[in-house]
Amino acid sequence: MAVEVEQVSTIDDDGKIIRTGTLWTTVAHIITAVIGSGVLSLAWATAQLGWIAGPIALFCFAFVTYVSSWLLSDCYRSPDPITGARNRSYTNAVRVILGEKHAWVCGFFQYVSFYVTGIAYVITTSTCMRAILKANCYHKEGRRADCEYGGNFFMLLFGAVQILMSQIPDFHSMVLVSAVAATMSFCYATIGFGLGVAQVIENGKIAGSITGVPGVSVVHKLWLTFQALGDIAFAYPYALLLLEIQDTVKSPPAENKVTKRASAIAILVTSFFYLGCGCFGYAAFGKDTPGNLLTGFGFYEPYWLVAFANACIIVHLVGGYQLYSQPVFACADRWSTEKYPNSQLLNSFHEIKLPLLPVFRFNVFRLCFRTAYVATTTGVALVFPYFNEVLGVLGGLNLWPLAIYFPVEMYIVQRKVEAWSRKWVLLQIFSGVLMVVSAVALVGSVAGLIEAKMK
Repeated sequence: MAVEVEQVSTIDDDGKIIRTGTLWTTVAHIITAVIGSGVLSLAWATAQLGWIAGPIALFCFAFVTYVSSWLLSDCYRSPDPITGARNRSYTNAVRVILGEKHAWVCGFFQYVSFYVTGIAYVITTSTCMRAILKANCYHKEGRRADCEYGGNFFMLLFGAVQILMSQIPDFHSMVLVSAVAATMSFCYATIGFGLGVAQVIENGKIAGSITGVPGVSVVHKLWLTFQALGDIAFAYPYALLLLEIQDTVKSPPAENKVTKRASAIAILVTSFFYLGCGCFGYAAFGKDTPGNLLTGFGFYEPYWLVAFANACIIVHLVGGYQLYSQPVFACADRWSTEKYPNSQLLNSFHEIKLPLLPVFRFNVFRLCFRTAYVATTTGVALVFPYFNEVLGVLGGLNLWPLAIYFPVEMYIVQRKVEAWSRKWVLLQIFSGVLMVVSAVALVGSVAGLIEAKMK
């Protein structure tokens, strides 16, 4: 008697290999994307804004980020958010829903943001490597010792590591990398939080003031406030990666429902650490709050814990760099194979077997393009190694167009929201207010970058 064996399909509804992502892998991807170098600047940002505006700004950006992710997650499928065709990337969703011209503008901002984030991660990693050496030096020689180290070598070292990491095939192959990076995020954010609490207890008082850092001119205070908003804007939004992350989620249940739940969980977790690091960092050091909480050496001891926290940041940024680079690599691969479908250079893969390691498959075009990409981000970081200013520029650059404008406009078109209805007016007010915030953050951060370069 013949028995029929049901075969499980490995192909999804769009002809691609079936997705396997779950709620928790999505949370891991989001946390890896969100908790990055931005968390380290939040104490400085809070110090510029003061005890009232600082925490309010952190809460407001958390709310803005959730609204943005909620709107954008419904654009993964169109025209219907449950049964429509998949939009596998942010730019593709904009192209399908808003048209080609909008897609070109979106693509420009998105890929510039990916690129500048890579630069920021190179700078931050170098700073952390130097901080580990400084922690050991200060412990052995004392706090007044000359423990200065150059950062260029460490940037080049990080670039070399990323050239190897960039051969990871695609976003779907990064689950383990994201899990490790997310774990490291929790480690160093917890250490920063805990050291801040311990310092406040040791001081026996809460430092800082309602108006923030005193003793600067009104104009300079304004620029610093704008830059602080840019740093917070950089720390929270992840809209430019959300649809790429959502494309890893299996269904049922519907991808947008899973992503909304994952976003809520991830934002609650990150907000807890952000408020802890930002507020307790400012409470510990007041007007002397360093630009980078764990490398500015407000904390000297225990030196091993400071060094360990910086090591966790480095491991996280190795994965975080790839999280922001893989969409660029995927775009280059798609464009080149569509443009030259019969090219052997683009479509041929070669294998190398090294002792004690699995077989390594590589493509010549992929190897060359990805190596060049990593090399250029490293080169720019060598020229502009300014942590807070670069973060502020990036936050101001991508906040409104990527996290607000396109999600709002796509939601309005896809859900057919009538012009001048209550929902339409609220969405436009939401977009308009954030456009102003984004503009002033960008202006303040560019002014800070110019000032830092001229020193």
